[in-house]
This record gives sequence, structure tokens and C-alpha cells, in this order.
Amino acid sequence: MSKECEAIHVLARNLDRRNFPFSESNIPLNGIYILFEKGEHGHGGERIVRIGTHTGENQLRSRLKQHFLNENKDRSIFRKNIGRSLLKQSNDPFLEFWELDLTTRKAKDKYSHLIDFEYQKAIESRVSQYIQGSFSFCVFEANDKTKRLEIESKIISTVSWCRDCSPSKNWSRSFYLT
Repeated sequence: MSKECEAIHVLARNLDRRNFPFSESNIPLNGIYILFEKGEHGHGGERIVRIGTHTGENQLRSRLKQHFLNENKDRSIFRKNIGRSLLKQSNDPFLEFWELDLTTRKAKDKYSHLIDFEYQKAIESRVSQYIQGSFSFCVFEANDKTKRLEIESKIISTVSWCRDCSPSKNWSRSFYLT
């Protein structure tokens, strides 16, 4: 897997790189995104830390905004994982409430009274600052949904099984790839 993973890294590093803030006009409507995080290295350069796509038609731009801009942990597992990591690092008891998914009416009715929404909003803001300041990404177009999901899955598998581009010792968010 190492040679294949290295080839994916080289290919991704040679694509146009975007940082926050980014212009939507240069991003295809359908495709796959690959994220790099500052300080993470592998295969002689920046290491891929997350691969993702979208399931709806023409939703790549929207998906990237859900990660970088929309402060709603329940609409982006990436955001939820970053918040989880930040809360774990500070041993914050709010982690218990961060884990709750409030997307359904039933869940809102059941758990809303337990949540300090002002504090959750502050955590969401920290997540945004971290993502916007620490990540860059590239994208490539993939219009066919079935092929897009298949390619995403194969890239994730190849990168996650590679023994030569491990997370740094300080990297506590090894769940970005999934």
C-alpha cells in the first residue's frame, strides 16, 4: 500500500490547494476533497488527514461549507470529531453533551433541556477557528455518484492502511480519514 499511498499523496499535492477563505467558483459541483493539516507529514510532504465527498447531486461546495463555515456539529462528522478532540484535550465534561445528535425532533425534545447552547456555540466557534486556520484542501471532479463513492472508499482504504505515513505523535485526531 505504501507505493500506492505515496502516489495518491503526490497527485493530491499537485492539485490546486485551497485555504480558508476559499472561492466557491473554482470548486466543482461534484467531486472528492482531500484535507491536509498543518504539521502533519508523510511521503516527503504534507500528509493527507481526511478524504471525503458528498452523496447529493451538486453538493460538493455545500459539503465543504458544512465543514469550514456552518457551525453545526450534527451536520459534519468532521466538525464533531474536531470538537470531540478539543474537548478531550481539555478534559471538558461538556463532551458528554457534544456527543448528542440533535438533528431529529425526537432527540431535540429529549435532550435540549440538558444542553448549554451558549457554551456549545463557543465550542463551535473554536472548531471553526481551528479548521479554518489549520487545514488546506484540494478537490477533484467526480460527477457520477457511484464512481465518486467508490473512488473515495478506495482512497480512504489505501491511505488508512499505509504504514509509511502515520500520524505525528501530537496528532490525536486519527479519525479524520473516516
